[in-house]
Formats: sequence, C-alpha cells, structure tokens
Amino acid sequence: MGALHEGHLSLVDAARAECDLAVVSIFVNPTQFAPSEDFRRYPRDMGRDLALLGTRGCDVVFAPSEKEMYRPDHTTFISVGPIGEVLEGQFRPTHFRGVATVVMKLFQLAPADRAYFGRKDYQQSLVVRQMVADLNVQIDIRVCPIIREPDGLAMSSRNAYLSADQRRQALVLSHSLKLAEQMVDGGERDIETIRRAMRREIDSARGVEPQYIEFVADGSVTPVETIDGPTTIAIAAKVGKTRLIDNTLVSG
Repeated sequence: MGALHEGHLSLVDAARAECDLAVVSIFVNPTQFAPSEDFRRYPRDMGRDLALLGTRGCDVVFAPSEKEMYRPDHTTFISVGPIGEVLEGQFRPTHFRGVATVVMKLFQLAPADRAYFGRKDYQQSLVVRQMVADLNVQIDIRVCPIIREPDGLAMSSRNAYLSADQRRQALVLSHSLKLAEQMVDGGERDIETIRRAMRREIDSARGVEPQYIEFVADGSVTPVETIDGPTTIAIAAKVGKTRLIDNTLVSG
C-alpha cells in the first residue's frame, strides 16, 4: 500500500533474484479498512516510493486509482471463510474480505508467475494462499522473512504514526516475542506459561494495550495447547492509537 520501507524493498530484491521482471503494485485499498480505521491518513508518498523502487531495480510500478479499481456500483467481494475469522479477524471482521478481493483484482490486472508477501502479515499470507488454491489461480506465492529495525521493531508503514516515546514503548512487542523464543529454547512447552511471561513484558510498557497473544500451528490458524512442533506466536497491540502486529516462529 505504499509508504515503502526496507521490508517492502526486500520483496523486490527477492523478485529480482528469482524472476526476469519485477512488478510492484501500489494501491491503498479502501475496502480493507473499517470506517473507524486510518484509510484517509494512511501515509502516502508516491514520489519517494518510486525513487526507492528505482534504487532496487524494480522494472514496472502499477499504481491504479481508486476509480479504476472499484466501479461506483462494485458489489463483488471474496469471502475467505474461517481462516479470516480469528486473530486479526476478531478485531477487523471485514479486513480480509477487502484484502482477498483487492489481491485477486491485482492478480488479474498485473498478472505474474510469482507474488511476494512478507511474513509480518502472517495471516494475510495464509488467506492469499487459501484463495489462490481454492480459486485455481495459477500463481506461486512466496512468503519472505520479517525485516526488523536494528532494535528489533518489525518494520511497518504505521510505525510512522508513533511518537518518539511510543516508538520506544513499541519495542516490548518484539521483546516479548524474543522472550518466548528464549523460553522455548530453554525447554518450556506450556503456552500459558509463555503467554503470561509475554504479557508481563508487555504490561511493563506504558501505553501499550495488547489485543491478542496467540499460538498456532505454523502454516495455519489452528490453536495449539503445547509447543511440540513448528508454532507461530502472533501478537497484536495498540501503542497509543496505532495498531501494530508481529509474530515469530518457534519449534518444540
């Protein structure tokens, strides 16, 4: 959706490494925002984005207008089913309907052999994979690693909303995930024990309101009770008025 950072640019690098032509779509999609969310103030700087993409060897930028993407009488949307009803779906019930719809439209308008997504949006990557499989879309989905700031904060366009104090407070999200990794490496397998420790870490920061800390079998949104295999720990929290997500992969 623009406001590009190193996480986005790493996807361009991956595409350039594997493909003959790299195409980037930029579109702030209104249908994935709820009326109370930040669509109007979402950061937009096309000139900066184009300059950054040029430095990474992007070949084509597809940047349609809202009118081009959605006709005035647009009524068709993709229902993603149960995979979009948990985690993010609990707090943003129409979000993945908008995501799936716009991704499918972009696949139609700027067809490709492969599409690259970042793991920070873990559930989004699952939704897109499910949609591609269910609707027989002939495209290979690649999911690339989370890119973090030097201090550990997951890169996000919404980080620009944070004040200096909030930016420091937001570090408890990555710190809590790192704590979970250390506990699993140390032999802890009980998710409630790990969740309580993560919650204490988050509660130590002023102005951070956790919304969920969930443990799911990696590659799914299926909850687990103990860590006995690859497990994704997903977290969402509000830092001030800014909502951030992050996750990590651990293995029993």
